[in-house]
Amino acid sequence: MDVLEKSLKKAFIDRNLEGSTYDPQLIINKPEKNEYFLNVLQDELDSCQEFFFSIAFVTQSGLNGLKTHLSDLAEKGIKGRLLTSTYLHFNQPEMFESLLEIPNLEIRISEKEGFHAKGYLFSQPGYQSFIIGSSNLTMNALKINYEWNIRLTSYEHGELIHQIREDMKIEWASSIPLTAAWIENYRKHYQPQIRSSGDLKMIEENPFNDYILPNTMQKSALKKIEGLRQSGAKKGLIISATGTGKTYLAAFDVLKSKPKRMLFIVHREQILNHAKNSFRKVIGGEASDFGVLSGSKKELDAKYLFATIQTISKPEYQELFEPDYFEYILIDEVHKAGAKSYLKTLEYFQPNFLLGMTATPERTDAFNIFELFDYNIAYEIRLQEALEEDLLCPFHYFGVTDYEVQNEIISETTDLQFLVSAERVRFLFEKMKYYGCSYNNPKGLVFCSRKEEASELSKLFNEQGIPSSYLVGHHSIEEREKEVERLESGEIQYIFTVDIFNEGIDIPKINQVIMLRNTESSIIFIQQLGRGLRKDPSKEFVTVIDFIGNYKNNYMIPMALSGDVSRNKNNLRQKTFETNYITGVSSINFETIAKERIFKSIDSSKMDSMVELRRIYFELKNRINRIPYLKDFQQQGVLDPLVLSNRFDHYHEFLLKIKESTVQLSAESSQFLKFFGKELIQGFRKHELILIYQMLQGRVCLKNKELQELFESYDLPNDEQTINSILGTLSLDFYVGGQKKSYLGAAFIKVMNDGILASDNLLESLKDPYFVKLLNDCLSVALVESRKYQNDQPFTLYKKYRRRDTIRLLNWEEQMVDQNIGGYTYKNGKFVIFVTLHKEEDFKGALMAYEDKLIDENTLHYFTKSPRTIHSPEVKILQNPDDWEIHVFAQKSNDEGIDFYYLGEVMPDQKSIIQVEKPVKDGKKQSVVQMDLKFKATIDSKLFTYLSKIAD
Repeated sequence: MDVLEKSLKKAFIDRNLEGSTYDPQLIINKPEKNEYFLNVLQDELDSCQEFFFSIAFVTQSGLNGLKTHLSDLAEKGIKGRLLTSTYLHFNQPEMFESLLEIPNLEIRISEKEGFHAKGYLFSQPGYQSFIIGSSNLTMNALKINYEWNIRLTSYEHGELIHQIREDMKIEWASSIPLTAAWIENYRKHYQPQIRSSGDLKMIEENPFNDYILPNTMQKSALKKIEGLRQSGAKKGLIISATGTGKTYLAAFDVLKSKPKRMLFIVHREQILNHAKNSFRKVIGGEASDFGVLSGSKKELDAKYLFATIQTISKPEYQELFEPDYFEYILIDEVHKAGAKSYLKTLEYFQPNFLLGMTATPERTDAFNIFELFDYNIAYEIRLQEALEEDLLCPFHYFGVTDYEVQNEIISETTDLQFLVSAERVRFLFEKMKYYGCSYNNPKGLVFCSRKEEASELSKLFNEQGIPSSYLVGHHSIEEREKEVERLESGEIQYIFTVDIFNEGIDIPKINQVIMLRNTESSIIFIQQLGRGLRKDPSKEFVTVIDFIGNYKNNYMIPMALSGDVSRNKNNLRQKTFETNYITGVSSINFETIAKERIFKSIDSSKMDSMVELRRIYFELKNRINRIPYLKDFQQQGVLDPLVLSNRFDHYHEFLLKIKESTVQLSAESSQFLKFFGKELIQGFRKHELILIYQMLQGRVCLKNKELQELFESYDLPNDEQTINSILGTLSLDFYVGGQKKSYLGAAFIKVMNDGILASDNLLESLKDPYFVKLLNDCLSVALVESRKYQNDQPFTLYKKYRRRDTIRLLNWEEQMVDQNIGGYTYKNGKFVIFVTLHKEEDFKGALMAYEDKLIDENTLHYFTKSPRTIHSPEVKILQNPDDWEIHVFAQKSNDEGIDFYYLGEVMPDQKSIIQVEKPVKDGKKQSVVQMDLKFKATIDSKLFTYLSKIAD
């Protein structure tokens, strides 16, 4: 039966039939599952050969979700058309200007009255796909709104696609081409529409009074701070993303606690007046109640005093106040409080309550901010949560490909002359104009790598008629304030800078952040991104353009954007090719080559270096005020415990290396922890974990019937084969050769005829409370990990497994060495295949250059080992597979290590099985058998794109 015919039958007759790329699909935004119509459009664009959109309403934000994909299509010479309208004056003139910047898009305006179409047509290789429904090309429709869209497919000669194309021809022919002159005329008659997505208020204003009410985050934080005070605490720490209203929060708490005197400490004078004005808005009262203590002002009698740390830390000013003069002290940007000036000030003053506020409590030195505040975290809200609460301005991040100089990619060591060459500057202009900004009126911060680069680029931009300036470390406060004023007033469009605007500066009108530098840390990245996230009526979104060169730290980009600092390479790869984790109407987009540069950085980076692990360990210890264990890393999300399990025999070995423990474990106890960390902590199968848990609870002897009942009580498979596999694992009977030798003495159980007993070594080790603590720690981590896997079948789609894991999970009686498995193995009705899709030329261990390839989301073109013929035993199985399960595992390249993504079960296409001759290393030829393997379930489109595509 034809594949499209199957898909139609599946959609309209029997949903139990096998699916494919052609399946009709109802598309609904499901933010709770990170499933969006936007991602469907992006996938269609990535694979199409031509496209046509007929869309009534389009916004700049909606276009932003597609721009990197359109740019990639332009690189391949693929073009499209867009038909839109002026219906209801919804479409803004600025949006039409943005459309003209897309070189591979032809745009026309329909004059049809009431034009309200919403259709997307794609010419795909071999078929047509089209989406018709309720979604316009706006970011709300693409990600937030409850919309219904239906995706259908057709061959070229289908009746429905014929009708669609005929209507397209008629409408296109009767429409008007979009031109700059048309836009100017449209602007003259344009009447702006009020959009809910443009409501950018930072706080809730009461329409009936002249006072301000706290927003959602502030209400929650105020309750937490009050609860902290009621518990007797005298200190509290607020961790809150830039732009979420920390200053207003502090003012609300001061209003609530009613101190007789308050001191607000900042590290920069230009922040003082802004903070003072915010407090007065909230608290009210006479102007004389609010004063400033700085180098230029000395308003010492004010009830609410706003001081710079540079002034208040001087003894001559501290002595003007008694230590308990201020009942309430607040410190802004408190992560700087490790400096002597802060410590001296805090030693002198004795307030009833001390509140610290920061977006980034992590420090690069050894000072412990958490200890300074008695480990009392009153409230914490990071970037993702702040976006969810609609506290920040939406942003569109574009990871774009930086300029290549003489076939060399921009890197940390590139000479200044190339960074500021005419060609690179022209390249920057083009990208900045293409990706644009809200209302096309840039007010941008450009972060450079060097002072000379900032100075020269500012000069070159001015020469090109783009008014700009630069600010670096040697510029005074007055000079900085002047340039910021010029930027906000529109006198200049860009400020080029190096580091000085990472924090502590408030420029709400910034609508474009440009990164021309290596990402040195995820903290600095978020600080720089945060410069544009404060809401302001002048903008609907912020554009972030990150020029990605050949930087070794590129792996930090997905780490920073996703907030996933686990240092798990698989997670970072996924966060790069699957960017739907970002909340609300924000979006993350990478050009293809930029994405490949990030993959390369992830592959080559050493994320488990002792320097990094030590740093992460002590940061966590500072936060929780005790020695952290594996479950603490997991719960805090600061490091994947599996990184430590892979790096060391067990966690206690790591503690010994960093001199955080002097306890000595017995050799047997060490072996148990090593075995658990290497084989069980991943949580692939829950049975072993449940059984070990029972033994830790004192149940050290179980009969066979009790074992079955135990697993049944947890809704786990409890057939004889599965139970035998569990027992073989925990008794070490499954393991052979060097693997078995490495786990010597770590058998958890002894297998008897009628059941099991805890092994003598385990019973002895359980007498050591410290060992029990460490084993419980491993077990708690593994049980959390196990939630990621399905319990009713051996493998979970798109999770990663090592070769030896697959053998164990298929209940085979004995381990096979990875080298013996190689590309595949088979036994007892189970056939497992492992493919590396992008092999290097000197791919180790390969006699022949195999050309395994994912043809589409449903098909793997596959080669057997050599020499094999059409009569080889495994080929016979693949020719008659009815009684066999055939599982396929794949990795993108051998740089990814020893684990493989599980892609699902397949069936060989019998017509495709043929014997061929292929050359081997000695120049001779050997026979292999090639075939197409058809997946029973269509591969996830994002994973397919990641695995199948490679940078040109």
